[in-house]
Amino acid sequence: MTDSSDVKERTEKIIRQYADMIYRIAFQNLKNKADAEDVFGEVCVALLSKDVPREEPHLKHWIIRVTINKCRNIHRSPWHTKTESLTEMSEQVYEDNSDVFDALWQLPEKYRNAVYLYYYEGYTIQEISRIMGKSPNTVSSWLTRARKKLKDLLTR
Repeated sequence: MTDSSDVKERTEKIIRQYADMIYRIAFQNLKNKADAEDVFGEVCVALLSKDVPREEPHLKHWIIRVTINKCRNIHRSPWHTKTESLTEMSEQVYEDNSDVFDALWQLPEKYRNAVYLYYYEGYTIQEISRIMGKSPNTVSSWLTRARKKLKDLLTR
């Protein structure tokens, strides 16, 4: 096998393994199916680079970080800030807990990502701090503030 076919096979395996997680992170950051799909594609392209970590915990952290950064790039793009979605949300992805997800989307991005990684992906505060490049105390504060804001939003 050639080197490029090895990279292709490895990339396909990684995409199959992490596709759902990448899409969920992108969707919960962007609240838009089309933008989430764009980010998914950009992350897949990034996986073809030679800078992808080979070891499992580092690989997953790298994928999460790249996905969050790609979402930020979309938020910052002039196209995103000067356009409006044709539909608010054409399909309800999270039907069962729509109130909870509506409340989550009202949180600042940093809180939303910390809550997602902690409760949905099961990361510890230490692991989240490494992924997000912040101190454990900062992540802990974000989670505390997010819980309080969610409680306020859900008990109105």
